Amino acid sequence: MPISRREFLGFLKISCAVAAWPAPLLARGAAKYSAPLKATLKSQASAENFVNDIHSQLNRTRVAAVYTPNSVQGVRAIIHSAKTSGAPLSICGRRHSMGGQQFGTDNMLVDMTSMNRVLHFDKERGIVEVEAGIEWPALLDYLKKNQEGDGKWGIVQKQTGADRLSIGGALASNVHGRGLKFKPIIDQVEAFTLMNYDGELVNCSRQENAELFRLAIGGYGLFGIVTSVQLRLWERQKVQRIVEICNTAEIPQRFAQRIKDGYLYGDFQFATDSQRESFLGRGVFSCYRPVAPATPITENPTRFHPEDWARLTYYTHKYKKRAFDVYTKRYLATSGQIYWSDWQLSAAYVDNYHEALDRKLGAPVNATEMITEIYVPREKLVEFMEDAKRILRQQQANVIYGTVRLIEQDTESFLAWARQSWACVIFNLHVTHNAEGLERAANSFRSLIDLGLKHGGSYYLTYHRYARREQVEACYPQFKNFLQMKLQYDPQEVFQSDWYRHYKKMFAAENL
Repeated sequence: MPISRREFLGFLKISCAVAAWPAPLLARGAAKYSAPLKATLKSQASAENFVNDIHSQLNRTRVAAVYTPNSVQGVRAIIHSAKTSGAPLSICGRRHSMGGQQFGTDNMLVDMTSMNRVLHFDKERGIVEVEAGIEWPALLDYLKKNQEGDGKWGIVQKQTGADRLSIGGALASNVHGRGLKFKPIIDQVEAFTLMNYDGELVNCSRQENAELFRLAIGGYGLFGIVTSVQLRLWERQKVQRIVEICNTAEIPQRFAQRIKDGYLYGDFQFATDSQRESFLGRGVFSCYRPVAPATPITENPTRFHPEDWARLTYYTHKYKKRAFDVYTKRYLATSGQIYWSDWQLSAAYVDNYHEALDRKLGAPVNATEMITEIYVPREKLVEFMEDAKRILRQQQANVIYGTVRLIEQDTESFLAWARQSWACVIFNLHVTHNAEGLERAANSFRSLIDLGLKHGGSYYLTYHRYARREQVEACYPQFKNFLQMKLQYDPQEVFQSDWYRHYKKMFAAENL
């Protein structure tokens, strides 16, 4: 849908907050970019504009400019500018992803966090339509305020470990939580709108543009900009947390029994001290079962506050046994507490926590944590964990946190990672930000992927780009076709990222 120059300038002025114009691009000639875009940019020839992810801090990327649209019209104006200028676009939300899918070097970065409104709430059907930049706490708060009493509807699942994550980002990686019987989030997506490379707003659902629906959910922002999402809710319930300390060898059977008994959520958080016998072999098993509606919610429940979280994080780096003891004691104290099923999904997270941690540890080199997620058939979990214990000890990997969750098979998304009902094993490794530390992390992650493959499993593409080509192909045999479909839906490659460029180069010999 073409727009006039006057409309373009108006939309951009209203809808976009623009970051600094970097000196290298000015030096190459700002004439590359369209006159309307130049008219709205604030230039600082002495400054370069860098962005980074929040958790790993390993994706420092120079971008041409950052745009923060607050309307569909603003998104369209940015896309038309990109097409006119030939400048690619990348898309971000809260910047927690670690694989480089949200940034592109010298790209125009579209920050969706100002598109954060609730557009419609169908209280009869339990469907809420939101803009893609809304974060989970805002949606939970809206549902609480816009339903009588305790409310009927709540969200089914979200990512755990942090709250301030955008729903558009959740679609981009087709995320999951800690549900015992849930598929990835595509299962709760009724429909979404996507602005394509031509500035056309496309409705996507299982009935309308179904192929694009399958591609864009779990498509890492390569098929267009998701502007709004219709999310299917469910009737919120009261749940009781039951906590036990268990051995890993028991976990497959215990998960199976919890599912049989009707529990809804759960995970197993394993010990991370590689010097002890309990390493990856013992942990905290927490599950949530429905209780009668009349059961009172626990008042003033035991919970981790930011200062508790910071102290525990310090222990996980410095005194791992103490960390496990503190954590298990705290979690055992919560056993029996009653929560709403949606609100118990929330978790504390402190942005940039590692800066203070590095100072306290006296670290000579900055460091952070980085995640990998490995999938194995549930009956192979115990064997996999034994192998992982051996490999991680050999490589002297520093495991800061780890958990086991479950996922059901996803038969809808094109680049499906849940190809069957898996056990999901998350490893959060300490990574020192120098050449040696990065190479050590890369080797550990590749080794864990190899172990997953050995046991008939796979891995998650979201967190890093360390996998070798043969690992990518083994775990995602449809990947080459995925890249071809990207070009079919975005022939001008308006939407790019360093994640995309990495895999495009990896598969360059395949005549995409």
